[in-house]
Order: sequence, then structure tokens, then C-alpha cells
Amino acid sequence: MTGARARRPPAAHAGWAFFLDVDGTLLEIADQPSSVQVDTDLLELVAQLHELSGGAVALISGRSISDLEALLGEARLPLAGQHGLERRDAAGRLWIHAAPPVAKCAIKESLAPVLDRHPGLLLEDKGLTLSLHYRHAPHLAAYAHRLMTRLMREAGGELELQKGKCVIEIKPAGVDKGTAVAEYLTESPFRGRHPVFIGDDLNDEHGFAEVNRMGGTSIKVGTGLSCAAYRLSGVAAVRRWLGDALKGRQ
Repeated sequence: MTGARARRPPAAHAGWAFFLDVDGTLLEIADQPSSVQVDTDLLELVAQLHELSGGAVALISGRSISDLEALLGEARLPLAGQHGLERRDAAGRLWIHAAPPVAKCAIKESLAPVLDRHPGLLLEDKGLTLSLHYRHAPHLAAYAHRLMTRLMREAGGELELQKGKCVIEIKPAGVDKGTAVAEYLTESPFRGRHPVFIGDDLNDEHGFAEVNRMGGTSIKVGTGLSCAAYRLSGVAAVRRWLGDALKGRQ
């Protein structure tokens, strides 16, 4: 990874394939995932970009697909949820990489007494992953990471940790936002296009790395170490950049 870069991304082209993170990229991060509100301006922006690009727009999020659908309403886009563990392609087909159910249940049961002792911690069961949030208890960050590391190892199976902003997740190994991008790029309408990935968190680094490998455009939102080639300052800057692309200018 490299340090913060000030380089603004080049003007986007309608022939590109757009892969977009959601929280922290298209939407401001809320205290809790359920507190996020989607405005009509964003829905219109994404819908117009989807139309302009011939459908080559996919949202790639740590949220589940069902959660994304609830946020987007009637919008029907390709969606990759839970860091690529579930993926809906442009044809509407659903692809799932399932976690070992016994291991997941064992971890969830072990976390129950921990949550009782520390009400500032929040466990989110997304179906295929378990996310332990500590945004309301930042002093427990190191403890949360040690705990989830130990539980992952004790559960066995092909599991791995995914770090994020005030969250640590246990998920099946070998599947991430980068693999989701790679899968989309083998399918229409993404195949053969110049890929661009925009994200803000540690879990987006897999997407940046895959897009870099493909010779595409990787854009980090905000500060911090990243392998992304370009930077945008925040959610508002991302929306402006995408909006300017729709107008054919930068």
C-alpha cells in the first residue's frame, strides 16, 4: 500500500465498467448500518450512470444483497453483497459462496455472553458473515480484534478476518470484492471494458488491487494507506465526479 495521494482521477468515459462501494463512498457512514438514509439524488445519479454505461454498473458492498435492495427500492442493478460472497449478475442470476454453517453458529454462540457484558459492541449477522461493530465502544477495538481472531481459529474451517472502519468480520476465505470484480468482468455488459473501482475502506483494497492488475482506474475515498492510484476527498466528491461524467466533462 502507498500513502495518501492527491491525484484526482481522470474524466470517466461511458464505455467504462463502474464498480462502486456504498457506505463511505456513495453514502455517508452512519452510527449504525440501519440508520443510513438514501436520497433521491443518489438514486437518480446511479440510475443515469447505469443507463449511460449500457448497464455496466455494479454496487459492491459489505452489506447483504437484501439490505442493498431495501436501500435502493425499485432500482435493479448488479449487486455484490457481503464482500462478494453473494452476487447478482446483470441477468439477475444469484451466485453464492456459503460459509461453513457449523463454524458460523459456534462463533455466534460464543459471542452472545460477550455482547451481554459489553453493550457497546454490536453483532451483525448478514447471513454469510458475522460482523462485530465497535463504533460505540472504540476502547474495545483491540479486544474485538483479538476475540474474533481467536474465535475464527477455534472454529476451524476455511474462514478469514476482514477488517473495516470500526468493524471486524469473520467470512469465508478466498472471496472478496476483488474476486467479485473479476467475476463481473467475465460477463456482459462488463466484459472488455475499462474497469473503475471506487471505495473508502480496508475491504476495498481487494477491489483496487484487482482493478490495478487489469490496468483500470482505482479510486480511494478519503485518507489513509491504499494501493489505489487516485483520490477523492469524500462522498460529495465522488458524487460530483460521477455527475460530471454524466455531463461529459470533468
